[in-house]
Amino acid sequence: MRIAMDAMGGDHAPEVNVKGAMLAAKDWTDIEIILVGDEKQIKPLLDESISNIKIHHTDEMILADEEPVKAVRRKKNSSMVLAGKMVKDKSADAMISAGNTGALMTTGLLVIGRIPGVERPALAPTMPTMDNAGILALDLGANMDASEEHLVQYAVMGSIYRSKIHGMESPRVGLLNVGTEAGKGSEITKAVYPMLEQLPINFIGNVEARDVLNRNCDVLVCDGFVGNILLKAMEGTANNIFSVLKVELTKNFLRKAAAAILKPSLSAFKKKMDYTTYGGAPLLGVNGVCIKSHGSSDANAVKNAVGQARNAIQKELVTSIASEFNKK
Repeated sequence: MRIAMDAMGGDHAPEVNVKGAMLAAKDWTDIEIILVGDEKQIKPLLDESISNIKIHHTDEMILADEEPVKAVRRKKNSSMVLAGKMVKDKSADAMISAGNTGALMTTGLLVIGRIPGVERPALAPTMPTMDNAGILALDLGANMDASEEHLVQYAVMGSIYRSKIHGMESPRVGLLNVGTEAGKGSEITKAVYPMLEQLPINFIGNVEARDVLNRNCDVLVCDGFVGNILLKAMEGTANNIFSVLKVELTKNFLRKAAAAILKPSLSAFKKKMDYTTYGGAPLLGVNGVCIKSHGSSDANAVKNAVGQARNAIQKELVTSIASEFNKK
Protein backbone atom coordinates (compact mmCIF):
# COMPACT_ATOMS: atom_id res chain seq x y z
CA MET A 1 0.00 0.00 0.00
CA ARG A 2 1.36 3.39 -1.03
CA ILE A 3 0.22 6.54 0.75
CA ALA A 4 1.17 9.97 -0.61
CA MET A 5 1.46 12.68 2.03
CA ASP A 6 1.43 16.41 1.37
CA ALA A 7 4.47 17.01 3.58
CA MET A 8 4.22 20.79 3.24
CA GLY A 9 0.57 21.12 4.33
CA GLY A 10 -0.47 22.24 7.81
CA ASP A 11 0.49 24.72 10.50
CA HIS A 12 3.59 22.81 11.60
CA ALA A 13 4.80 21.41 8.29
CA PRO A 14 6.98 19.70 7.41
CA GLU A 15 8.22 18.74 10.92
CA VAL A 16 5.07 17.08 12.30
CA ASN A 17 4.25 15.43 8.99
CA VAL A 18 7.66 13.78 8.83
CA LYS A 19 7.51 12.74 12.50
CA GLY A 20 4.01 11.33 12.06
CA ALA A 21 5.05 9.50 8.90
CA MET A 22 7.98 7.92 10.72
CA LEU A 23 5.75 6.77 13.59
CA ALA A 24 3.33 5.22 11.10
CA ALA A 25 6.06 3.61 8.99
CA LYS A 26 7.51 1.90 12.06
CA ASP A 27 4.11 0.57 13.17
CA TRP A 28 2.86 -0.57 9.75
CA THR A 29 5.59 -2.09 7.64
CA ASP A 30 3.10 -3.10 4.93
CA ILE A 31 2.80 0.52 3.77
CA GLU A 32 5.08 2.84 1.84
CA ILE A 33 4.74 6.54 2.59
CA ILE A 34 5.66 9.02 -0.12
CA LEU A 35 6.47 12.42 1.36
CA VAL A 36 5.68 14.99 -1.32
CA GLY A 37 7.50 18.25 -0.71
CA ASP A 38 10.77 20.13 -0.47
CA GLU A 39 13.54 17.55 -0.08
CA LYS A 40 15.90 20.15 1.45
CA GLN A 41 13.46 20.64 4.33
CA ILE A 42 12.29 17.03 4.65
CA LYS A 43 15.53 15.07 4.47
CA PRO A 44 17.20 16.50 7.62
CA LEU A 45 14.10 15.50 9.61
CA LEU A 46 13.95 11.96 8.29
CA ASP A 47 15.52 8.89 9.83
CA GLU A 48 17.00 7.31 6.72
CA SER A 49 17.09 3.88 8.37
CA ILE A 50 13.31 3.71 7.85
CA SER A 51 13.13 2.00 4.48
CA ASN A 52 9.40 2.40 3.75
CA ILE A 53 9.43 6.20 3.46
CA LYS A 54 10.34 7.91 0.19
CA ILE A 55 10.60 11.56 -0.84
CA HIS A 56 9.04 13.00 -3.99
CA HIS A 57 10.63 16.41 -4.37
CA THR A 58 8.82 19.61 -5.25
CA ASP A 59 9.50 23.13 -4.00
CA GLU A 60 6.00 24.39 -4.79
CA MET A 61 3.22 24.44 -2.18
CA ILE A 62 -0.30 25.81 -1.67
CA LEU A 63 -0.51 28.26 1.21
CA ALA A 64 -3.34 28.36 3.75
CA ASP A 65 -4.68 31.73 2.60
CA GLU A 66 -4.69 31.07 -1.14
CA GLU A 67 -7.90 30.94 -3.15
CA PRO A 68 -8.46 27.18 -3.61
CA VAL A 69 -9.46 26.84 -7.28
CA LYS A 70 -6.85 29.32 -8.54
CA ALA A 71 -4.14 27.70 -6.42
CA VAL A 72 -4.86 24.18 -7.67
CA ARG A 73 -5.03 25.27 -11.29
CA ARG A 74 -1.91 27.44 -11.20
CA LYS A 75 0.27 25.34 -8.91
CA LYS A 76 0.19 22.03 -10.72
CA ASN A 77 3.50 20.99 -9.14
CA SER A 78 2.47 21.82 -5.59
CA SER A 79 2.84 19.10 -2.96
CA MET A 80 -0.93 18.75 -2.56
CA VAL A 81 -1.75 18.55 -6.26
CA LEU A 82 1.07 16.08 -6.96
CA ALA A 83 -0.20 13.83 -4.15
CA GLY A 84 -3.64 13.95 -5.76
CA LYS A 85 -2.17 13.09 -9.17
CA MET A 86 -0.52 10.02 -7.65
CA VAL A 87 -3.92 8.78 -6.49
CA LYS A 88 -5.42 9.59 -9.88
CA ASP A 89 -2.78 7.64 -11.84
CA LYS A 90 -2.68 4.79 -9.27
CA SER A 91 0.94 5.35 -8.27
CA ALA A 92 -0.47 5.87 -4.76
CA ASP A 93 -3.47 4.22 -3.08
CA ALA A 94 -4.31 7.20 -0.86
CA MET A 95 -3.35 10.78 -0.08
CA ILE A 96 -3.22 12.79 3.15
CA SER A 97 -2.98 16.55 3.63
CA ALA A 98 -3.26 18.94 6.59
CA GLY A 99 -3.19 21.90 4.21
CA ASN A 100 -5.76 24.32 2.78
CA THR A 101 -9.16 22.58 3.11
CA GLY A 102 -10.69 24.29 0.09
CA ALA A 103 -7.67 23.41 -2.03
CA LEU A 104 -7.90 19.77 -0.94
CA MET A 105 -11.59 19.70 -1.87
CA THR A 106 -10.68 21.20 -5.26
CA THR A 107 -7.88 18.66 -5.69
CA GLY A 108 -10.37 15.90 -4.96
CA LEU A 109 -12.80 17.22 -7.57
CA LEU A 110 -10.47 18.41 -10.34
CA VAL A 111 -7.48 16.09 -9.93
CA ILE A 112 -8.69 12.81 -8.43
CA GLY A 113 -12.26 13.12 -9.70
CA ARG A 114 -15.62 12.03 -8.30
CA ILE A 115 -17.03 8.54 -8.08
CA PRO A 116 -19.59 8.25 -10.91
CA GLY A 117 -23.02 9.15 -9.55
CA VAL A 118 -21.75 11.27 -6.64
CA GLU A 119 -22.79 14.89 -7.08
CA ARG A 120 -20.69 16.42 -4.30
CA PRO A 121 -18.01 14.80 -2.15
CA ALA A 122 -18.34 15.45 1.58
CA LEU A 123 -15.81 16.05 4.34
CA ALA A 124 -16.58 13.55 7.09
CA PRO A 125 -14.61 13.86 10.35
CA THR A 126 -15.36 11.70 13.36
CA MET A 127 -16.49 13.96 16.20
CA PRO A 128 -15.61 12.96 19.79
CA THR A 129 -18.32 11.45 22.01
CA MET A 130 -18.39 10.51 25.68
CA ASP A 131 -18.30 6.77 24.91
CA ASN A 132 -15.18 7.15 22.68
CA ALA A 133 -16.96 5.65 19.64
CA GLY A 134 -17.40 9.03 17.94
CA ILE A 135 -19.98 10.28 15.44
CA LEU A 136 -19.17 10.46 11.74
CA ALA A 137 -20.53 13.83 10.63
CA LEU A 138 -20.93 14.95 7.03
CA ASP A 139 -20.63 17.42 5.56
CA LEU A 140 -18.52 19.55 7.90
CA GLY A 141 -17.09 22.12 5.57
CA ALA A 142 -16.50 20.90 2.03
CA ASN A 143 -19.79 22.40 0.78
CA MET A 144 -21.47 25.35 2.50
CA ASP A 145 -24.79 24.73 0.71
CA ALA A 146 -26.48 21.42 0.01
CA SER A 147 -29.56 20.22 -1.82
CA GLU A 148 -31.87 17.42 -0.71
CA GLU A 149 -30.08 15.02 -3.06
CA HIS A 150 -26.69 15.95 -1.62
CA LEU A 151 -27.90 15.19 1.92
CA VAL A 152 -29.30 11.86 0.72
CA GLN A 153 -25.92 10.97 -0.77
CA TYR A 154 -24.14 12.02 2.43
CA ALA A 155 -26.35 9.63 4.40
CA VAL A 156 -25.57 6.73 2.09
CA MET A 157 -21.80 7.37 2.03
CA GLY A 158 -21.66 7.89 5.79
CA SER A 159 -23.51 4.67 6.45
CA ILE A 160 -21.14 2.74 4.17
CA TYR A 161 -18.10 4.29 5.89
CA ARG A 162 -19.29 3.32 9.36
CA SER A 163 -20.09 -0.19 8.20
CA LYS A 164 -16.85 -0.82 6.30
CA ILE A 165 -14.34 1.08 8.43
CA HIS A 166 -15.83 0.84 11.93
CA GLY A 167 -17.56 -2.52 11.55
CA MET A 168 -21.05 -1.32 12.49
CA GLU A 169 -23.70 -3.70 11.22
CA SER A 170 -26.53 -1.15 11.05
CA PRO A 171 -25.23 2.36 11.83
CA ARG A 172 -27.86 4.82 13.01
CA VAL A 173 -28.20 7.79 10.67
CA GLY A 174 -29.57 11.06 12.07
CA LEU A 175 -30.44 14.39 10.44
CA LEU A 176 -29.14 17.41 12.39
CA ASN A 177 -32.06 19.67 13.18
CA VAL A 178 -33.55 22.13 15.68
CA GLY A 179 -35.98 19.54 17.02
CA THR A 180 -36.67 15.81 16.82
CA GLU A 181 -40.12 16.12 15.24
CA ALA A 182 -40.33 15.29 11.53
CA GLY A 183 -41.89 18.65 10.66
CA LYS A 184 -39.14 20.77 12.25
CA GLY A 185 -36.34 22.63 10.53
CA SER A 186 -35.55 24.46 7.31
CA GLU A 187 -37.29 23.81 4.01
CA ILE A 188 -34.44 21.50 2.96
CA THR A 189 -34.43 19.40 6.15
CA LYS A 190 -38.22 19.06 6.05
CA ALA A 191 -38.04 17.98 2.40
CA VAL A 192 -35.18 15.52 2.85
CA TYR A 193 -36.68 13.75 5.90
CA PRO A 194 -39.09 11.51 3.89
CA MET A 195 -36.36 10.89 1.31
CA LEU A 196 -34.05 9.54 4.01
CA GLU A 197 -36.87 7.32 5.30
CA GLN A 198 -37.00 5.59 1.90
CA LEU A 199 -33.29 4.73 1.82
CA PRO A 200 -31.94 1.26 2.68
CA ILE A 201 -30.23 2.70 5.77
CA ASN A 202 -31.05 2.80 9.48
CA PHE A 203 -32.48 6.34 9.54
CA ILE A 204 -33.58 7.29 13.07
CA GLY A 205 -34.95 10.77 12.29
CA ASN A 206 -33.96 14.23 13.43
CA VAL A 207 -31.34 14.70 16.15
CA GLU A 208 -30.41 17.79 18.15
CA ALA A 209 -26.91 19.21 18.59
CA ARG A 210 -27.11 19.08 22.40
CA ASP A 211 -27.21 15.27 22.27
CA VAL A 212 -24.27 14.76 19.89
CA LEU A 213 -21.70 14.20 22.66
CA ASN A 214 -23.87 11.33 23.94
CA ARG A 215 -23.72 9.70 20.47
CA ASN A 216 -27.42 9.90 19.70
CA CYS A 217 -26.57 8.52 16.25
CA ASP A 218 -23.59 7.01 14.44
CA VAL A 219 -23.79 9.13 11.27
CA LEU A 220 -24.83 12.79 11.48
CA VAL A 221 -26.08 14.36 8.23
CA CYS A 222 -26.02 18.14 7.71
CA ASP A 223 -24.86 20.80 5.25
CA GLY A 224 -21.32 22.11 5.51
CA PHE A 225 -22.30 25.51 6.90
CA VAL A 226 -24.21 24.17 9.90
CA GLY A 227 -21.83 21.25 10.38
CA ASN A 228 -18.72 23.42 10.46
CA ILE A 229 -20.29 25.74 13.03
CA LEU A 230 -21.17 22.72 15.19
CA LEU A 231 -17.61 21.36 14.94
CA LYS A 232 -15.92 24.69 15.72
CA ALA A 233 -18.32 25.35 18.62
CA MET A 234 -17.48 21.98 20.16
CA GLU A 235 -13.73 22.49 19.69
CA GLY A 236 -13.90 25.98 21.19
CA THR A 237 -15.98 24.83 24.15
CA ALA A 238 -13.60 21.98 24.95
CA ASN A 239 -10.53 24.25 24.70
CA ASN A 240 -12.10 26.86 26.96
CA ILE A 241 -13.17 24.30 29.55
CA PHE A 242 -9.59 23.07 29.89
CA SER A 243 -8.22 26.62 29.96
CA VAL A 244 -10.58 27.61 32.78
CA LEU A 245 -9.83 24.44 34.73
CA LYS A 246 -6.10 25.08 34.43
CA VAL A 247 -6.49 28.58 35.88
CA GLU A 248 -8.92 27.61 38.64
CA LEU A 249 -7.00 24.52 39.76
CA THR A 250 -3.69 26.37 40.13
CA LYS A 251 -4.84 29.41 42.14
CA ASN A 252 -3.67 28.16 45.53
CA PHE A 253 -2.09 25.23 47.32
CA LEU A 254 -5.36 23.46 48.18
CA ARG A 255 -6.58 23.61 44.60
CA LYS A 256 -3.25 22.34 43.32
CA ALA A 257 -3.51 19.41 45.74
CA ALA A 258 -7.04 18.71 44.50
CA ALA A 259 -5.81 18.95 40.91
CA ALA A 260 -3.17 16.30 41.62
CA ILE A 261 -5.89 13.96 42.85
CA LEU A 262 -8.17 14.73 39.91
CA LYS A 263 -5.42 14.58 37.28
CA PRO A 264 -6.13 10.98 36.07
CA SER A 265 -9.84 11.77 35.64
CA LEU A 266 -9.16 15.07 33.92
CA SER A 267 -6.63 13.42 31.59
CA ALA A 268 -9.17 10.74 30.70
CA PHE A 269 -11.79 13.42 29.93
CA LYS A 270 -9.32 15.38 27.80
CA LYS A 271 -8.52 12.23 25.84
CA LYS A 272 -12.23 11.73 25.11
CA MET A 273 -12.35 15.19 23.55
CA ASP A 274 -9.09 14.84 21.59
CA TYR A 275 -9.62 14.91 17.81
CA THR A 276 -6.14 13.46 17.22
CA THR A 277 -7.42 10.06 18.32
CA TYR A 278 -9.47 9.83 15.13
CA GLY A 279 -6.81 10.96 12.67
CA GLY A 280 -8.37 12.99 9.90
CA ALA A 281 -11.55 13.47 7.90
CA PRO A 282 -12.09 11.40 4.74
CA LEU A 283 -13.31 13.24 1.67
CA LEU A 284 -16.05 10.80 0.75
CA GLY A 285 -17.23 10.63 -2.84
CA VAL A 286 -13.91 11.15 -4.62
CA ASN A 287 -12.52 8.27 -6.65
CA GLY A 288 -9.68 7.48 -4.27
CA VAL A 289 -8.86 7.56 -0.57
CA CYS A 290 -8.31 11.20 0.43
CA ILE A 291 -7.82 12.19 4.07
CA LYS A 292 -7.86 15.76 5.42
CA SER A 293 -5.85 16.15 8.63
CA HIS A 294 -6.49 19.04 10.99
CA GLY A 295 -4.28 22.03 10.20
CA SER A 296 -2.86 22.02 13.71
CA SER A 297 -2.25 18.27 13.80
CA ASP A 298 0.61 16.95 15.88
CA ALA A 299 2.70 13.91 14.97
CA ASN A 300 0.25 11.54 16.66
CA ALA A 301 -2.67 12.92 14.64
CA VAL A 302 -0.66 12.53 11.42
CA LYS A 303 0.17 8.94 12.35
CA ASN A 304 -3.50 8.20 13.02
CA ALA A 305 -4.45 9.73 9.67
CA VAL A 306 -2.04 7.30 7.98
CA GLY A 307 -3.67 4.44 9.89
CA GLN A 308 -7.07 5.69 8.77
CA ALA A 309 -5.96 5.74 5.13
CA ARG A 310 -4.45 2.26 5.48
CA ASN A 311 -7.71 0.94 6.92
CA ALA A 312 -9.75 2.47 4.09
CA ILE A 313 -7.47 0.88 1.49
CA GLN A 314 -7.58 -2.53 3.15
CA LYS A 315 -11.37 -2.50 3.43
CA GLU A 316 -11.90 -1.22 -0.13
CA LEU A 317 -13.95 1.78 0.95
CA VAL A 318 -13.97 3.52 -2.44
CA THR A 319 -15.02 0.34 -4.24
CA SER A 320 -17.89 -0.14 -1.80
CA ILE A 321 -19.20 3.41 -2.30
CA ALA A 322 -18.82 3.12 -6.07
CA SER A 323 -20.72 -0.18 -6.11
CA GLU A 324 -23.64 1.39 -4.20
CA PHE A 325 -23.88 4.35 -6.56
CA ASN A 326 -23.58 2.12 -9.62
CA LYS A 327 -26.83 0.41 -8.60
CA LYS A 328 -28.75 3.59 -9.35
